Amino acid sequence: MAYNEKLADRVREIIVLTHKRVEEKKMFGGLCFMVNDKMCVGVEKERLMIRLDPARYEAVLEMEGCRPMDFTGRIMKGYVFVDAAVLNTKKKLGYWLQLALEYNAIARSSKKAPAGERRKV
Repeated sequence: MAYNEKLADRVREIIVLTHKRVEEKKMFGGLCFMVNDKMCVGVEKERLMIRLDPARYEAVLEMEGCRPMDFTGRIMKGYVFVDAAVLNTKKKLGYWLQLALEYNAIARSSKKAPAGERRKV
């Protein structure tokens, strides 16, 4: 098992109740939940990956079980890992998912336009 399937089921249960455009993609040895064509949250091993507002990054790092996302060995501001052990209630998981979903609403999509539709700068 490359990722915690029970945690993925819990994430899925919450996200699909409130969002219609949700896509699941297997990547980085885990499962990523794309909301409105934008990376939102992921489940990797025994942790949750959260994409959140970079302005809130420093504050959330102080929370239990949270640490910088360093998947490639380089820290990515605006992304954090949260240990599954601290997500033991629906309320705790919901808190983190809400942070990700709030940012998702304003985040830019990294989806690339087809070659013929790309804007010239």
